[in-house]
Amino acid sequence: MDIQAYMLETGRRARTAARAMARAGTAEKNRALAAIAAAIDGARADIVRANAADLEAGRAAGLDPALLDRLALDDARLDAIVDGLRQVVALADPIGEISHMASRPSGIQVGRMRVPLGVIGIIYESRPNVTADAAALCLKSGNAAILRGGSEALRSNQALAACIRAGLAAAGLPADAVQVIEVADRAAVGELLRLKEYVDIIVPRGGQGLIDRVMRESLVPVIKHYHGICHVYIDDRADPDKAVKVAFNAKTQRYGTCNTMETLLVAQGIADRVLPPLARLYRERGVELRGCAATRAILPDIAAATEEDWITEYLAPILAIRVVADLDQAMEHIFRYGSGHTDAILTEDIARARRFLREVDSSSVMVNASTRFADGYEYGLGAEIGISTDKLHARGPVGLEGLTSQKYVVIGDGHVRS
Repeated sequence: MDIQAYMLETGRRARTAARAMARAGTAEKNRALAAIAAAIDGARADIVRANAADLEAGRAAGLDPALLDRLALDDARLDAIVDGLRQVVALADPIGEISHMASRPSGIQVGRMRVPLGVIGIIYESRPNVTADAAALCLKSGNAAILRGGSEALRSNQALAACIRAGLAAAGLPADAVQVIEVADRAAVGELLRLKEYVDIIVPRGGQGLIDRVMRESLVPVIKHYHGICHVYIDDRADPDKAVKVAFNAKTQRYGTCNTMETLLVAQGIADRVLPPLARLYRERGVELRGCAATRAILPDIAAATEEDWITEYLAPILAIRVVADLDQAMEHIFRYGSGHTDAILTEDIARARRFLREVDSSSVMVNASTRFADGYEYGLGAEIGISTDKLHARGPVGLEGLTSQKYVVIGDGHVRS
């Protein structure tokens, strides 16, 4: 196959479909989403069978356990995909919404209208659920999508793509509104990154290697986050039982996700009360602990943490622990080593909680809650296209609004400028 020609044709068709999607009404888009949800619900056996083949091939190829976890689809994850699609149906359609309309001294009225971005290229690894999530959000926000999943999920993504095509057809929307790249050749990624004539935004979802490549090669603007070095800080005014519960969940609910805690910070005034019970729980789950000298004074049988541990996104059952003097030292650690993704404080002191919310410069900042809540589904966005640690255009979980822009609209009645 001529990859360059294939990708150019994919881009051209997506641009044509984007014009049709910009005209599509809310009812049409919702019909398509409901039909996609029904198609996925009805094709569970086919999807799980395709996913099982991907998993078998992945294990044979020696894929990392975290990647295999991201790749896996079961009934519970399919339930979440279907529910996410139906949540997007229930969300308000942002397209065409006019805000900030105001009369000017000249007599004209000036406001802003929310509009689609156009064509969105999404490059992702392992997670086939991204295929459905991305399709849903791009459709509802009036965009066309080009989806390039990893070769390890090719069969799963094609099974989901068949359901998406069926849903689009049922609603009378163009099949090219969502195109899932059918080739595993990595050259397709390079060609997608150069389609500046047809693609408006690139969203990479994957490891640092993928994101580094996208940032290095893309001729198209990018929405991204590099990695998720997420912290939980247990303040000395935390409720110990609550703190243990949240810190345990933040690490062990799932290991291979970008919102999983990678570093636990504990105030020295509470460390000897919360670290022993946490260590017991972590050991039961097979989590390897690495700690600073003060941590190892309390937990002498754990490994010593190195400077590298503070900057590592493990995506695995490994946790770095540091005992800090107070809130200021905790925030200084986050400022120095954090990735701007998600950070949480566990405290019963409202003044300290407010300081943490105000001063920690991450896309999601939490009080007394697990970092695992940092995703579009849990935030009520229905699904997410990814999480952005950028500060321009979109930040945090990128849902419908993050896939739109605004243009100025001006209403006059024969007005001319003097």
